[in-house]
Amino acid sequence: MISISKLLCDLDAEGDGLRYDAAADSSKPQITEDKQRRPVVVWNATRRCNLYCSHCYAGADLEAAPGEFSTGEAKTFLAQLADYGAPVVLFSGGEPLVREDLVELVDHAADLGLRPVLSSNGTLLTREKAAALRDAGLQYAGISVDGLPERNDRFRGQDGAFEAAVRGIENCLEVGLKTGLRYTITEANAPDLEGVVDLLAEKGLDRFCFYHLDYGGRGADIVDIDLSPEKKREAVERVADLTLDYHDRGEEIETLLVGNYADAAFLVEYAREEFGEAKAQAVYDHLERNGGDPTGERIADVDYAGNVHLTQFWQGYSLGNVRDRPFGEIWEDESNPLLHALRNREEHLTGTCADCQYQSICRGGSRLRALATTGDLFAPDPQCYLHEGERRGDNHVSGGVAD
Repeated sequence: MISISKLLCDLDAEGDGLRYDAAADSSKPQITEDKQRRPVVVWNATRRCNLYCSHCYAGADLEAAPGEFSTGEAKTFLAQLADYGAPVVLFSGGEPLVREDLVELVDHAADLGLRPVLSSNGTLLTREKAAALRDAGLQYAGISVDGLPERNDRFRGQDGAFEAAVRGIENCLEVGLKTGLRYTITEANAPDLEGVVDLLAEKGLDRFCFYHLDYGGRGADIVDIDLSPEKKREAVERVADLTLDYHDRGEEIETLLVGNYADAAFLVEYAREEFGEAKAQAVYDHLERNGGDPTGERIADVDYAGNVHLTQFWQGYSLGNVRDRPFGEIWEDESNPLLHALRNREEHLTGTCADCQYQSICRGGSRLRALATTGDLFAPDPQCYLHEGERRGDNHVSGGVAD
């Protein structure tokens, strides 16, 4: 994740230590005081979902899938994560709220010292369920809204999904559960971007996660409605402009970009244009500490059947199964050639990524998108939208920002 609000507005957040090794400079209580050493783990607690979204990376279905963890198996897995030192476990799906034992598992994760957070479509979040999750130790609920009513409901395959998600958001806020809004942009819902951000502010939410489409699960079936690189750049600029506008109005909304590390380079360029070289240097320094695309390093995924993946979007490839070996052993085993290559990707990147001046803060962007569109794991990310002069270094960024 790349925090626009931190980089451009100096807005403190609880993830400053985790992402930027800047806990000491932050006024907010921190997830961790130290830079992330272990991955945030997304757990697809079930493949079942009450909706059927066109971009679902997990390929979730209305019916339960065989092989899902029992409550006991789930607790054993969570203990593996705690023993390994994972800082956060993100309960995802499918829709995690279809699991009757979700509150029990969140409580167990919190007791183990993990930080439990939730990714949900929000439609099943009653006030009572939100309160139970809060009491169990849930620290945050991210609720997906992919446009205003008509576009969101079409995207999610069910009339009324928008209204139900908004009720879920309101229920979380009423019981004091920290809540944010997640939005994945495509051509199908791009016109609603500003409306979604306005909805967030109107409801009193203070966190907005803007997701790029990654080409996994059913997301691979809608590549044709992904934005062009040029429109993607325009959308990210709109998000940056909106962030500054709300900040200038005194609205402290944490805004995060997810899934395309061309965004990191763009924000350096944006900071230079809006604020000058000193600000651009500060933005670059933070992003260099962040470390670029986290696939196979700072993010991991475990699916409903225990298979370990490089990221939640890349479920077509498994590193192993936690029923056979503990998560930490699998994640540390660099005898896996793909894992080893990704952790040393600078040696393998080709084309415009190989000599881009922003390689250290991007690291080639999405390897999944490159593989899905070209068949070459280390080809350039097709959704890199930087201009050639920016990649080449006309502004002379090299281990720092322009002279």
